[in-house]
Amino acid sequence: MKLYTYWRSSAAYRVRIALNLKGIAYEEAFVHLVRDGGDHLKAAYAALNPQKLVPSLELEDGTVLTQSLAMIDYLEETHPTPALLPDQAVGRARVRGLAQQIACDIHPVNNLRILKYLTGEMGLSDADKTTWYRHWVEVGFEALENSLANSTETGRFCHGDQPGLADCCLVPQVYNARRFDVDMARYPVLAGIDAACLELEAFRQASPEEQGDAA
Repeated sequence: MKLYTYWRSSAAYRVRIALNLKGIAYEEAFVHLVRDGGDHLKAAYAALNPQKLVPSLELEDGTVLTQSLAMIDYLEETHPTPALLPDQAVGRARVRGLAQQIACDIHPVNNLRILKYLTGEMGLSDADKTTWYRHWVEVGFEALENSLANSTETGRFCHGDQPGLADCCLVPQVYNARRFDVDMARYPVLAGIDAACLELEAFRQASPEEQGDAA
């Protein structure tokens, strides 16, 4: 199994966490998103992933999976232990909903290609770009904080006392929020779950600074 990854990609970070939690060995192929215009935009990678996004997950038979949540879903189905989703359907729906709040609502409007478009094609200043980033993260984090704070299902982690899919998504988003100086003191539940996750080796090994392509 080969993961095409970039050290600071939130989506790749999610998949690294899931692989580590499940104890799955994998090969890494580094796809630099900035150097020389971006490896992901070159023909060789575009042939692998027509969206020209990371991550991609190449299976032993050559099949290539795209989209981080789909990859984690595949890992959950093929390597069910330890589980990243609860046993009951309503619990699974809750966890998927939390994960999608992050992966589908918060992250897409703040990823690298959007931020580059804002400062490039739209002509925004770096200060304006940061204002954009913080606004959408804060809107998303406020809703997520309330969702978690008001649920009896929330434990040490997003759902109970074992890390799962939602935590795989939360930790990378908090990492990026801190890069843009989002005040995490406003979100004590999110910050507490993030801290609990980072006590675990699976999360620490997946962190950007631990990656072979970290710059």
